[in-house]
Amino acid sequence: MTNPHADAWKHDRTIVRFPDMAVEVVDQRFHDLIIWQEVVERLWTGGRWTEGPVWFGDGRYVLFSDIPNNRMMRWDEVTGRVHPFRVPANNSNGNTRDRLGRLITCEHLTRRVTRTEHDGSITVLMDAYAGKRLNAPNDVVVDADNAVWFTDPGWGITNDYEGDAATPELPQHVYRIDPTNGFGAVAIEGIERPNGLCFSPKADLLYVVSRTNMLVYTMVAGRAVNGREFARLPRGNYDGMRCDMYGNIWAATGNGGAGIDGVHCYAPDGTLLGRIHLPEVCANVCFGGIKRNRLFMTASRSLYSVYLNTRGA
Repeated sequence: MTNPHADAWKHDRTIVRFPDMAVEVVDQRFHDLIIWQEVVERLWTGGRWTEGPVWFGDGRYVLFSDIPNNRMMRWDEVTGRVHPFRVPANNSNGNTRDRLGRLITCEHLTRRVTRTEHDGSITVLMDAYAGKRLNAPNDVVVDADNAVWFTDPGWGITNDYEGDAATPELPQHVYRIDPTNGFGAVAIEGIERPNGLCFSPKADLLYVVSRTNMLVYTMVAGRAVNGREFARLPRGNYDGMRCDMYGNIWAATGNGGAGIDGVHCYAPDGTLLGRIHLPEVCANVCFGGIKRNRLFMTASRSLYSVYLNTRGA
């Protein structure tokens, strides 16, 4: 049976009837998180594989990566314009900000995690472990004590499209960079292709993606323990994700075709609440806007957004 929500993008979206067919309610609790007269907007298109959106409230703009084009782009909320922020960008992928507002970036080409200081200079946080080069850092988050957590699945070295093809030197791990001494260590091992990750509002839980599976870990004294399955897709895969103020997970999804590609929202108990359907594979998300109630989505070649009745954690 055809899913009318998945078909929402087959029609002219210059005029959209409320509620937007691209927003699908699966569980009635989702009604409390969406705005019935709001629609999903395509803000820009022209990339090759857009990733890593991060909101800068002090400047009212979103930075995001366009990995194959080796650039980072900036979308301005006031003007709606998009222009290059950093070119070349070392095939940057995931981005976030630390507790001092500095940009943290995963770079495929250089196989490192960097921090952009307030003066624009770049500090290398980690590029090797145990004397071996990282694979290709993918996504990154910062916890409550300013420790940097990132995944290293190695997608960026599988070919020359998003970096330089190379043979992996290390297993696929999740790493943590200590905020005090700058030492990087393996935080979680044994996950196949660890990808997106995010913390719960109280930073007592850590969610990590592994292809079609989403795992959740309990945080104890800065350590992620007791990993278990949180959610699973019937097809396709999860990618980047973020948590809202209520602990709901908004996860980018793709490679599953119509009905899967977009964003899946899960309650803290793991129940699927709803979906945001996009006509492209969704790679990552972030919350932003003046009230942090606007969800930005990087999807294949485009940047999308939708206003919600919740805020980013």
